Amino acid sequence: MNPPSPSKAGGGPFLLLGALHAAVLAAVSVPWFLGLISPEMPLSPPSWHAHEFLFGVVPAIIAGVLPTAVPNRTGHPPPGGWPLTMLLAVWIVGRLGLAGSAALEPLTVALLALLFPVALVAVAGREFLLTRNGRNLTVLAVLAILVGAQGLFHWELWRFGRSVHGTRLAVAALLAWTVLEAGIMPGIAGGWRKAYGPSHPQVPSSRIDGVAMGLGLLALGIWIVQDEGILNEHLSGALLLAAGFAQAARLARWRPRHAPSGRSVPVLRVSCAFIPAGFLLAAGASLGGGTAFNAAALHAWTMGAIGGMALTVMVRTAAGHSGAAPTASRLTTGIHLAVAAAACARIAAALDPQRTMLLIPLAGALWVAAFLTFALLHGRMSGRRASGAVRPATPD
Repeated sequence: MNPPSPSKAGGGPFLLLGALHAAVLAAVSVPWFLGLISPEMPLSPPSWHAHEFLFGVVPAIIAGVLPTAVPNRTGHPPPGGWPLTMLLAVWIVGRLGLAGSAALEPLTVALLALLFPVALVAVAGREFLLTRNGRNLTVLAVLAILVGAQGLFHWELWRFGRSVHGTRLAVAALLAWTVLEAGIMPGIAGGWRKAYGPSHPQVPSSRIDGVAMGLGLLALGIWIVQDEGILNEHLSGALLLAAGFAQAARLARWRPRHAPSGRSVPVLRVSCAFIPAGFLLAAGASLGGGTAFNAAALHAWTMGAIGGMALTVMVRTAAGHSGAAPTASRLTTGIHLAVAAAACARIAAALDPQRTMLLIPLAGALWVAAFLTFALLHGRMSGRRASGAVRPATPD
């Protein structure tokens, strides 16, 4: 299954490689974490896994969505040709730099890894700044924060041997994006209205949304620097708790009756449900739950919310490339549920370390199965598209 050139296939190769890399992460990091293998790498298994997910997989998916997002958000033709080819090349260079980090200086590894996010900001910024649209500036701000977070990650890794604040800053930036977008990525509501008509309007904004967004952003800011003692642990816990309940209330407003029938809405709600769950678990850590609750919160946000939402965007973008309907098939619903189950298993492993040898391999297997299945589906759709044999999908 050879990925086509990005100059001809838009962001398709990024989606394919992002999915394959997500599967490789779990396939390597799980046995590494359990001590079954010992790769020659100066990073610990959690550090490598966190870096490659937050700064490898997710930015690759953003790059894969970029050729679709640019026309939708700016009205301009999508970027293509050498900019996307260059992006793909520097993404691969960054992954190779991490893989060969045992033979390279830390500064060299950091510079190789930072090439891709900097180039992505440059390409996206050139397109989005033409419109001066506030939502586009939000996307650029998130990408810029990811660049800073990755630089901080490498500095902490060099200075302390592990990254705490760089990792949390990256997670917070990606979560802020999903919170500001009401738990769904740009264009989903518009796609529903185009496909199903005005009888399925988007839920209007209310004060609940504003309060939830404000509390969520404030709580994430406190969570990033939680170990610095800026706020009393009980105050931090209370703020995280309030943010969790506010996010849950916001999610409750997004009722299935406001969207077309079928499986699209439930799978999105499952991914979004991990956002308030993460806040509540982080609150538990501040209120006496300890590091186990912190680890559980981190995996609720990364595997459940960010991973689930990334998969949603990948499936919808791939379907758009093939001319399929903006709905969820039984198979794509299954891979969404597999990611959610993987996140639940990993959260349970953090809260119950005695079952680590059972739950972490289970989480890894479900994660690998989900992203490999998407890669196979996307590769098949790309092949059919290239041969002109694509047929629109039937509604769910």
